[in-house]
Amino acid sequence: MTANGTPALTDRSPGNTSARVDWVDYAKGICIVMVVMMHSVLGVEKAVDQTGFMHYVVMFARPFRMPDFFLISGLFLSVVIDRDWRTYLDRKVVHFTYFYLLWVTIQFGFKAPSLAAESSWSEVGLLYLESFIEPFGTLWFIYLLPIFFVFTKLTRNLHPVVIWLFAATLETMHVATGWTAIDEFCARFVYFFTGYILADYIFALSDRARARPLLALVGLGLWAMVNGGLVSLEVSEWPIISLALGLAGACAIIVIGTLLARAHWLNFLRFCGEHSIVIYLAFFLPMAAARTILLRLDVIHDIGLVSLLVTAIGVAGSLLIWRLALAAQASFLFERPDAFWIAPKKAAPKLQAAE
Repeated sequence: MTANGTPALTDRSPGNTSARVDWVDYAKGICIVMVVMMHSVLGVEKAVDQTGFMHYVVMFARPFRMPDFFLISGLFLSVVIDRDWRTYLDRKVVHFTYFYLLWVTIQFGFKAPSLAAESSWSEVGLLYLESFIEPFGTLWFIYLLPIFFVFTKLTRNLHPVVIWLFAATLETMHVATGWTAIDEFCARFVYFFTGYILADYIFALSDRARARPLLALVGLGLWAMVNGGLVSLEVSEWPIISLALGLAGACAIIVIGTLLARAHWLNFLRFCGEHSIVIYLAFFLPMAAARTILLRLDVIHDIGLVSLLVTAIGVAGSLLIWRLALAAQASFLFERPDAFWIAPKKAAPKLQAAE
């Protein structure tokens, strides 16, 4: 409830967990498009050993692309973290484990022939088994989320400042063991935990941006200059600077999402945010196909434009795969079947940030 007695737009009480928050979907939509863009652009550029104008967009977004995704994933955790372990594990671990196991198998099905051609089928089998401890390809995000959820619940009785300082220290250390789960935990957990413990302040930031859009635009302009400047100077990954840019960029995406929601602009981004897990799971296939076809046809010679088209096809293609799966009664590709629930399904809230 706001000061003037009107209902707050960002009510996160348990009774409202089924209601979607508009700017959250916009922010997630921006994030998932940036993820597809990164993989598309770098994939095209690697294939032709050239860079295009989209390379600079990807580099600009690098400091905050994943931090914002993880911060948003922690926003609604306070609503569910005190639930019993069975329900919590079902919603926050089994859910993502199901999709990881399913889609890592699907990805291997498409990539196995080329991998076997470079080595052997026995090596491919070992690589598949290794994917259970070393996240495969683009799927590392949903591999890591359950670890974040469990770690946060296990440590919820410790003072949050202690956990945050621990997480921030890990981020500034830029740990590089070569194991994705370890390295990304150290690099990303601070953003997830920040979303969890500072959710009220983040929602307040959104409310202020909605109420004062001109001031929000001025702030976004200053942020863009600072972020772009530090990226161009190649210092954006320095210790402390990387953490500051990650948090600032996450706040910027939240403000952008709020302003878009306020104006009801670019609704396709909101739709992408509502179906971010669909895009995340399936974009690899249309993206790879589009990259191969466009480069072989060689009718577009601007690498930046090719990268942009591959990005668009990756996003649209994944949504098309989702619609075709529903039409073909193959909803198990994107919806967890009842057989894989370990807690009563009727008690499940609609996951706002992680999905």
